[in-house]
Formats: sequence, structure tokens, C-alpha cells
Amino acid sequence: MSKNVLVVAERRDGKLRNVSFEVLAAAQKIADGGKVMAVLFGQGDKTEADQLAHYGADQVYVVDNEKLNEYSTDAFMQAITEVIDTAKPDAILLGHTAMGRDLAPRVAARLDLGLISDCTDVEVIGDDVIFVRPIYAGKAFQKKKITNGIIFASIRPNNISKCEPDESRTADVINVDATITDIRTVIKEVVRKTAGTIDLTEAKIIVSGGRGVKSADGFKPINELAQLLGAAIGASRAACDAGYCDYAMQVGQTGKVVTPDLYIACGISGAVQHLAGMSNSKIIVAINKDPEAPIFKVADYGIVGDLFEVVPMLIEEFRKVPV
Repeated sequence: MSKNVLVVAERRDGKLRNVSFEVLAAAQKIADGGKVMAVLFGQGDKTEADQLAHYGADQVYVVDNEKLNEYSTDAFMQAITEVIDTAKPDAILLGHTAMGRDLAPRVAARLDLGLISDCTDVEVIGDDVIFVRPIYAGKAFQKKKITNGIIFASIRPNNISKCEPDESRTADVINVDATITDIRTVIKEVVRKTAGTIDLTEAKIIVSGGRGVKSADGFKPINELAQLLGAAIGASRAACDAGYCDYAMQVGQTGKVVTPDLYIACGISGAVQHLAGMSNSKIIVAINKDPEAPIFKVADYGIVGDLFEVVPMLIEEFRKVPV
């Protein structure tokens, strides 16, 4: 049975995040001929509605309010509640991002909805919508469905492939005047503490360093390799705890969970907490001096050696590859 699905689009630095297009692809699966709707919060580029249409949206709700330019729990809660009342969707999807992890459970509690979080895939079997999500730190997967009320789920970035854009598609744009009052917190400034411009959770390639980098200067070859590959830079908790890098770079159970196409682990032994954050990467390359390091058990390719010798060799070889 066809369903009308509402997607919460997400911006960062004035641009739509890639996860918004991935969630639209999941919405198209669920809709099965129904309407795919998207909502944009804040004052943005008017071409963003066109972008959402190109990737599958049939309708775009725009809540043009300066109080929504930066994420605020109170403001977004009020705005999305009004959009849901207007759109009356059968399903709601959003990214399992920092914003999504904060907003989704609050909306579920406010509207008395069930929520399936951190989904890596979605299947439609008859009238049932089945979500796949990892459990036990990624060691197993479970399939879940909402049995009553609006279907509500968050989608892990970089797991569902976005559709090819169709620039001939258009969407109906519907303006919603949301009443935003009683905001308890106001965002004055956002200071990002990251080593690069690529978001770890959406990166296709990640180069990470661990305790084996030995110092903050030890990240220099890792930075150089990442820049050459157009990759994001990550780190283990051990490297962060040692003060070699900022905690914003941490990958793991208590950091960011990532699923890139390629993960290069440099000087990372492979503690279970780190593996929980990256073991679902499509290809894992491990570089470590210890041939018994646990990281080699999950790696597709392993290099036993000193990262300060191996990484410069990789850089030299990659530079030979024609672009």
C-alpha cells in the first residue's frame, strides 16, 4: 500500500547535507507510489527545493524563519510539529546525525510515536516496512517495524545510496508559517573543531590515526595522505586522550560511527570500542607494527610495518596514479 513519507532535510554551512538525499532514497522505497515530501527549515537558497525535487521529493514544505537558521531543539520541535500537522504523513524519516539524534526522540515523545533509530537499510515486504539496524556494537543486525501509528525512523549516513538526480523533476513548494516561541536556548555562534572540511559521518574515505602516531606532529603524514585522497581525518580514543588531536575526530563507540567506502587505520591496535565505530566500513586497510593487533582481524588488507615508513610510501605511490 502506498504511503506519504515526510523527510526532514538538513543543512550545514548553507548547503544541503548528503544524508538528506540518502534519506529521500529510503523514502522512495517506502512510498511505493505515494508522495515523498521534504521539509526545509530556516532561511536558505531557494534552489534547495529544486535539489530536493531532483532527488525524489514531490512536495517541499518550507518554514522560512530566521530562528531556524541554526539548530535549536525548542525551535525545531515547534516547527516540525506544525509541518506534521499540515502534511499528515504516514511515515517520517530523518538522518541519524547530531541533529537527528537530538530531535527524533523528542518528536517521538511529543507525538507518542514509536521510533527506530540508526537504520542502515529499509525493506518493504507487502504492507510492512522493515528497518535494519545494528546491535551489539555492530556485531549483529536486527530487523524491526512499527506496528501502530506513524512510521518513524532515523537513517545512518553513508549507508543507503542516493538516487541519480533527475533535473527534469519539479516539486510543489508549500510555505508553512510556524509560530516559534519560548526558546530556552539561543545559538550565537557555531565553532567547528575539526581537522578538515569533510564530515566524518558522510566521508567516502577516512584516514585515522591511533596511539601509534606518538604525538600531534605524528598526524602530519596522515593529514597529507588524507588531503591527497580527498579523505576525512579520524582518530582513536587513545590518540584523543593523549592530546594528539581533538575529540571531534574520534571514531568509535563513544565517538562517531562511520561507514566509508575505504577506512585506513594507521597505528590503531583495534580496541573493541574503536571497532564498533568503523567495522562496517566497506574496505578496511590496517597499518600496524604489531602483527597480532586485533585490527587485522577485521581488516581486508593489512600492512605490518611502521606507519611513518608505510604512509609516506603510500603517498608516493598514490601521487603516481593519474587523476
